[in-house]
Formats: sequence, C-alpha cells, structure tokens
Amino acid sequence: MVERCGWSGQDPLYQAYHDHEWGVPEHDSRALWEKLVLDGFQAGLSWITILRKRENFRRAFAGFDPDVVAGWDEADVVRLLADPGIVRHRGKIEATIGNARAWQRIEAREGFSQFLWAYVDGRPIVNHPRTLAEVPVRTPLSERISKDLRREGFRFCGPTIVYAFMQAVGMVDDHVATCHRKAGFTPPPPNGGERPAGGGGPPGRRRGGGGAPPPHTPAAPPPPGGGPPPRPTSA
Repeated sequence: MVERCGWSGQDPLYQAYHDHEWGVPEHDSRALWEKLVLDGFQAGLSWITILRKRENFRRAFAGFDPDVVAGWDEADVVRLLADPGIVRHRGKIEATIGNARAWQRIEAREGFSQFLWAYVDGRPIVNHPRTLAEVPVRTPLSERISKDLRREGFRFCGPTIVYAFMQAVGMVDDHVATCHRKAGFTPPPPNGGERPAGGGGPPGRRRGGGGAPPPHTPAAPPPPGGGPPPRPTSA
C-alpha cells in the first residue's frame, strides 16, 4: 500500500495531485503565477473545490497567461462573474487582473521565478514533520513573502495562502516522514505523460535575511496544529 500525506484522502484526483504536483519544484514564472492565483481563489474554500474547477479556470482565464489577463477590464470581470465553472467572486477576479499587472512588473525587472526562489536560495527547504499536526499553516518566511508581494501590488496573498503556495510549488517540502513522496522520491508521471512544467532551474540568492532555515536542513520544530492544503485559507 502506498503511503501518502493524510490530507490526500481517497479521492483519485486528490491523490494524483499529491503524487505528481504537490511539492514538485516549479520554476516556470507563468505556472507560478497560476498557482498563486488559484491559491488566492481558494481563500475560504477547500483546495479540492479549486482542483475540480481548475480546467474551467484555465479556460476562463486564457490559460492563465498573465500578459493577456493584465489587459482585461470591467467587461471581462462581468463576463467571468457569469461563468458558473469558476468561483464567481468579484474581489478575487479583480485581484487576479491586478496580480497579472504586478507579475508583469516583476517579470520585466528580474523574473517572477527568480523573485520567489531567491527567498530560499533557489532550493527547497526540507522539513521533517512526522504527522500533519506538526506542519504549520504559516511561517515567518511566508509572512515576509506575503508582505513583499503586497508591496508589489498583489492581493489575496496573505501569509497562510503564501505558505500553502510554497508547499505546492516545492519551495518547502512538507511531506510527512512516512509519505512515499518525501524528498528525493519522484514518481513516474500519470499515464506515461510528461511531468508538469518545473523541476530544476538555477539557484538564486536568498532575498533578505533570516526567516528560513538553510536549504536541505530540518526546520525548527513548528508549532502543533494546522496542516497542508486542502484547507480553508484567509487572505
């Protein structure tokens, strides 16, 4: 029997997400923006809700091309509010358009991927939780990234959302010790297809000081309580 992090449950869609996406280092700037936007839409909901609607979101948001979304206006907001396939929340939709413009500024200046991965020296922070109870829902580092993203013009990127995002894109490895996906194990992609974009990429410098343990070393024991997504998050 394959052992997984307990939050993946028995839903095949959830298990596939856990096995082939969650925690796999992602270095593609566009894909990182997509995941941050979807984590923002998750606020107040469960991740499985977003996961089941993800293809609808991709269709509605032009394949999550931030250069396209950045040019949208009120007419597009109205169009999206009428789309039953997505989460119809005006604030989150408007934030997505603004976040696309913020992404453009960062991408032009230094690259969105470099901007994010610099916080962890370009390599995942590997934690060693024994149970889900030992996985935090936010950290000092996620608080700092959240603050910096807000300063850049992002919305719906609170510390809890940012930490869930860091876990999902592999900036942090929070697979529990008994999980078959713990650091170093990469399963074959489903149905013989290609693995999702990401994995690899040049290391960067750590942005700012403190707030995260050195790469590939255990983090300080997190406070009890919480766990990785799926869970409701706040902005």
